Amino acid sequence: MVETSPKVVVVVPTYNERANLPVLAGMLADLPVPNLHLLVVDDSSPDGTGEVADALAAESPDTVGVLHRTEKDGLGRAYVAGMTRALAEGADVVIQMDADLSHPAAVLPEMVDTLLTTDAAVVLGSRYVPGGSTAEEWPWHRKALSAWANFYVNAILRLRVKDATAGFKAWRAETLRAVDLPSIRSNGYSFQVEMNYRAVKHGLVIREVPIRFSERVDGASKMSLGVQLESALTPWKLLFGGIPR
Repeated sequence: MVETSPKVVVVVPTYNERANLPVLAGMLADLPVPNLHLLVVDDSSPDGTGEVADALAAESPDTVGVLHRTEKDGLGRAYVAGMTRALAEGADVVIQMDADLSHPAAVLPEMVDTLLTTDAAVVLGSRYVPGGSTAEEWPWHRKALSAWANFYVNAILRLRVKDATAGFKAWRAETLRAVDLPSIRSNGYSFQVEMNYRAVKHGLVIREVPIRFSERVDGASKMSLGVQLESALTPWKLLFGGIPR
């Protein structure tokens, strides 16, 4: 019997990432990760990102898929939709990754290897473990805000991870099933915190590998005031609201 490699699906939400998406797809295609797939989750981008994604899927139908959503209702909802699709299509490992090239694709093989060869239920691409770093282009106050956000979340929820707000992650399929994706309430960037919190509450192991986080290459940031407010309130909601059983 021929053993097949675990199916690894990289879920990438997009909204107005027309210029960055083909670059990211090319980077992923060049990685030494067998059975690697890309699933683009596009929220009806007005700049034509969805059409670019469809063209990539037409060129590589066996490794690229597209999920078109009709409403733009947040990063968390896009990830839940994409992860649910990936699990339904037989993914063994699901990767969360931004489309803006801020996450280093070259670290993905190490993340997958760590996930598959250790007791990790999820592996974070971490800016705050030795060897990791934030974007050099960031002004001091943005770096301070990021560091404070991690301290704030950990102080409230006791996650015991260095990068609690990381958005570059590798999940085992069974971990995503255990944390009950459909019931995830958080949206925006606080989605990352709730997912970590659920993993910790289920007694699952989170490991971190260092990454150098880069400033987005093209396009505009999606970090609005509403997203920031939700991110500040979410740890308290999780602490006092608990998680569904």
